[in-house]
Formats: sequence, C-alpha cells, structure tokens
Amino acid sequence: MWPNGTSLGPCFRPTNITLEERRLIASPWFAASFCVVGLASNLLALSVLAGARQGSSQARSSFLTFLCGLVLTDFLGLLVTGAIVVSQHVVLFDWRAADPSCRLCQFMGVIMVFFGLCPLLLGAAMASERYLGITRPFSRPAGASQRRAWATVGLVWASALALGLLPLLGVGRYTVQYPGSWCFLTLGAQPGDVAFGLLFTLLGSFSVGLSFLLNTISVATLCHVYHGREATQQRPRDCEVEMMAQLMGIMVVASICWMPLLVFIAQTVLRSPPAMSPSGQLSRATEKQLLIYLRVATWNQILDPWVYILFRRAVIRRLHPRLSARPRSLSLRPQLTQRRPVP
Repeated sequence: MWPNGTSLGPCFRPTNITLEERRLIASPWFAASFCVVGLASNLLALSVLAGARQGSSQARSSFLTFLCGLVLTDFLGLLVTGAIVVSQHVVLFDWRAADPSCRLCQFMGVIMVFFGLCPLLLGAAMASERYLGITRPFSRPAGASQRRAWATVGLVWASALALGLLPLLGVGRYTVQYPGSWCFLTLGAQPGDVAFGLLFTLLGSFSVGLSFLLNTISVATLCHVYHGREATQQRPRDCEVEMMAQLMGIMVVASICWMPLLVFIAQTVLRSPPAMSPSGQLSRATEKQLLIYLRVATWNQILDPWVYILFRRAVIRRLHPRLSARPRSLSLRPQLTQRRPVP
C-alpha cells in the first residue's frame, strides 16, 4: 500500500492535480462523443462483416472470422472502458469517493491490458494465417477453418486475460492514473512493476514485429506470383489481394497507435534514477505523456473497423473504376491440368 496515510485501497498514489484543474479538464460530453463514434464505427463494421461472410470462400471465411473477433473486441473495449471513463468525468475524477476499495480500479486495469493486447495479438494471428494461406496453401487441413479461427481467437482472449490478471496475483500493480479517470499498470521501480511493464511491452512489440515480418513475406510472395513467369496462369485472386491490403492497414494503424505507448512504458520503468518517487508520485510531464500516448492508442479501436470498411473491393473499385475491368484472376493454388496430345 502507498504511504497515503489513509485507509484507502492500494491503487491511490499522490497526484499532481487540484480541484480547479479537475473542473477545467473534466468533459463528460467529449468523452461520451469519442466513445459513441468508436462504437458506431465498430457496429457498422460488424454489419458489413455479417453480409460479407455469406458465400465467402474457405480462406476468406477464416480471415473474416479473425476480423469479426477483432472488431468485436474493439467494440467491447470501447463500451466497458468508455462507461467507466465517462462516469469519472461526471464526478470530476473523484475516484476515492466512487471506489475507495479499489475494486473498480483493479477491474479497469485488467480490461485495459486485455483490450490493449488483444488487437495486437489478433493482428499477429491474422498475419500468421495469411502467411500460411499464401506461402503454404496445402499445409493446412481443408475443413474446419472457421472453427479453427474461432479457437485461435479464444486462445488470444485467454492469453491476454491471463496476463491482465497477473497484478492481482502480486506481479505488478494497477493504480489510478492522471487525471483520475482511468487505471493502468504502475510505472514504478519495484521489481514487480518493472517485470509486468516489460512483459506487457515485449509481448505487444513482439506481436507488432511478427505481423510486420509475416506480412512483408506474404506481400512479397503475392508480388512474385503476380509478376512471375507463370503470372498468366496463376494470378492472385482479388480477395487475396484485398485481405492483404486490409491486414497491412490494420498493422500500420496498430503500429502507429501502440508503439509510442509501449516504448514509453519500457523507457519509464527502466529509467535511472526511477521516474516514480518512493511515495508513488510521477512528475507532471511524465503523467501527461502517459495520458497522451494512451489516447493515441485508443484510436486503434476506432480506426480498425474503418480499415476494413474502406479497404474493400467495392470501395476500391469505385475509387478506381479500371480495376473492375480487369479479367478475373485465378487462385494462388497451382492447378493441375492435363495436356491433351497434339494429333
């Protein structure tokens, strides 16, 4: 417990904010509008996904299952965390009055880690699925691709939840963060805080790096097939190019939104001398930087659905009508044909 001199829970640290500053910063309408835009974007993407799943091929059905899991995760993340943040804006960030036992703070810390890691892990899973589908088309069983995709999504959810529960088991701590509207991992110098911060950072960075590597190989393979000697007999299908375009967009958005926060966490917990004082206080500059990077990361949940909505073949063909006039291309999978003897 922090030396706060009260009987409050262990999630409260000394903060550098006055009541007047809280009144100036608090904006329930802005926070609610931000959440509504994100929720509406994800609902729109879910409705488009529901229509796209009908009549789709096996490979595309598996990819759409991952996309559905990603959009559903973003939607639930905005819904749950947004409700807590908006309520704290309403009470002027008085978390001590609303949650003196820190149970809500612990819950929010878990879901912040969970909904933060899930998009990155799902992006890596999607990149792996497309890598195998493009470079090893015969290495996977032909059936049950959709069930396998949902099983992978469930495994990602379970892994992210297991990591988020570690502070409740003594590895790291969740504390109220500036300005008092959210809870997250503690950027302290204690071994548990450092270990948990680095674990969160390394897992997120590894997911982004793996996605970049596999997507690069997949795109290079598509380009090789498209421009190779057998291009006239073995062209990538439109849906395969579309899936890679969407996956590259998701990877770029995740990298831009999350890498600044992940790098900042690693730099802060490894800083010498420690960024956090023994009493648990961070400098105002550090607290504001953490808040800014967190807000940038939150945009990932809003932009993900628009990557899918805007990078669809129907939208691209409207922007570039010449693409619709291209002859229908064949699959990446080699087709075995029998040549008839010439008489």
